[in-house]
Amino acid sequence: MAQGVFVHQGRHLSIEDPQRADIANAGFVIGSRCVAVIDTGGSLEFGRRLREAVSARTALPVCYVINTHGHFDHLLGNAAFRGEGTHFVGHAALADHIEASRPFFLEEFAAELGPGAKPEDIVAPDVAVADRMELDLGDRTLEVAAHAAAHTHADLTVLDRGAGILWLGDLLFVERVPILDGSLRGWLALLPQLEALPAARAVPGHGPATVPWPAAAEPERRYLGTLLRDVRGGIAEGRFMEEVLETAAAAERSRWLLFDEHHGRNVTKAFTELEWE
Repeated sequence: MAQGVFVHQGRHLSIEDPQRADIANAGFVIGSRCVAVIDTGGSLEFGRRLREAVSARTALPVCYVINTHGHFDHLLGNAAFRGEGTHFVGHAALADHIEASRPFFLEEFAAELGPGAKPEDIVAPDVAVADRMELDLGDRTLEVAAHAAAHTHADLTVLDRGAGILWLGDLLFVERVPILDGSLRGWLALLPQLEALPAARAVPGHGPATVPWPAAAEPERRYLGTLLRDVRGGIAEGRFMEEVLETAAAAERSRWLLFDEHHGRNVTKAFTELEWE
């Protein structure tokens, strides 16, 4: 994408697909001293392949592995990067999330974690970001920011100010329908703050490897805003959740991949958040 910036583009596959380990974007940034990896994919094998890609481009060590949030497709490859001098960076809430999720990960993603996987193979951050932090790679600084509940309750963004590139994780979905696991109102409130950051390009969590920023946020904003309006309107009319599920943001169906797989859960999550406003 730019000098020393590499991105692998994930595929638009269902989470039920056997190849689901490769559905999220991931990549790395090379400084003069060391490398930062941003997300590690959804399996140990994916993480190993990503580490090989780093080694093919530089002999410098990986000093940081940054997880943008706690969903499987962004962190199950972490164990491939364990080693002396490598720190794992995440939102201040991420370690607790991973600890609570370990039994689920081990059961649901046994194939992705490999034979004989143990709880410690799901690597949690040892560097917690509660607000903002700068990571020095040598002649290149990454600005890492933690955010309030939006896509999840533990979202991070990474700004490479020198390259004008913003790594958004799943705070930005392109082509594939957004997934709501945190706060709908929080996500919509956060988008204008992210759009104001000094970046001309962004790396979304899902979609093309690079998109123009902030223009690429508009479809997501439309979807989330329509979801908010329709669910809130249904609640005001006294409609049951089952009724709202049938109609909320239905006009968005043709605009997003995997809409039917995820949209219903988004409506349910939004309804639960908004019903006691």
